[in-house]
Amino acid sequence: MKRRLPLIGVGRAHSSVTDDAMSEKKPAAAPPDVRDAAIGWWLRRNEATFSKRDGAAFEAWLAEDAAHRAAFDKLAALGDFMAPRWPGVGPLRKARRRRRRAAAAATATLLALFAYDEIALRLRADYATGPGETRQATLEDGSRVELDARSALAVRYSAGQRRVVLLDGEAWFDVAPDPARPFVVEAAGGTATALGTAFDVALDGGKARVTVTSHRVRVSTGRGEVVVEEGQQSAYDEGGAAAAPEPADIARATAWRRGKLMFENRPIGEVVRALGRYHRGLVYFVDPALKARRVTGVFNADDPIAALDEIETSLGLHAVHVTRYLTIVYE
Repeated sequence: MKRRLPLIGVGRAHSSVTDDAMSEKKPAAAPPDVRDAAIGWWLRRNEATFSKRDGAAFEAWLAEDAAHRAAFDKLAALGDFMAPRWPGVGPLRKARRRRRRAAAAATATLLALFAYDEIALRLRADYATGPGETRQATLEDGSRVELDARSALAVRYSAGQRRVVLLDGEAWFDVAPDPARPFVVEAAGGTATALGTAFDVALDGGKARVTVTSHRVRVSTGRGEVVVEEGQQSAYDEGGAAAAPEPADIARATAWRRGKLMFENRPIGEVVRALGRYHRGLVYFVDPALKARRVTGVFNADDPIAALDEIETSLGLHAVHVTRYLTIVYE
């Protein structure tokens, strides 16, 4: 039976988080105070100021209870998790100098990856946004577009067609009438053609979602087409057929335009990807199965770290922020 956790506030937004997996029997976890203490020691041992006296206190804490060592050993395994991903990252018992070099190397690697991806995308785009940035623009024909964070759009207008390509992220379009030149949004190998309309197109993991907020849109792929009416939604995978239109929650689909992110019974992995548009960093799950946990909530887009902290706390998970650019989630 689904268990609904208490309502929790994040700024002006409120959310509730559900976890269908909580009804399953699992080995008893360490009490929250023990887990919190283990996290505290894990972080302190990675500080340059960790002294011999601190080390003696840490050993005494471990010896107090077997649950202390079990909780800390679980955290220490994170070092082994990181080792194959960045050169020089070893178990947490390594020397402090190596730990500092490892954190610096991980941060530098992440920054390089983000910079490369963003530069490559911006070279192809006419309009682009970075993490946490949204943008409004008026195209040359008078059509209006709003870009969500980490989104990119290329404009390919011609004498007979107004074509734009959604390269990444999400965008909302308010199309200026021009019967002689159809307005077409290309995304994930398919197209959405305006039929006198306003609509939202989103990309997520190779899948495109089209939500119509006014009038109609014709969604076409290499395997046919469907007409999506106002208040409906369709989606398709790259190379696949467009799904039959179905009623859409317009408020939820366009919440990003109001600075909110709304989810209803969505996997936490999907939620974290959406939050990632607003945060220059990566989130790793020690156990990939945790990504299947379900989340329902409304979060402030301008504070993704607070949203992530709320989710992991409500689901009984834990997050360690190794740097500003790397968060590791575990149970």
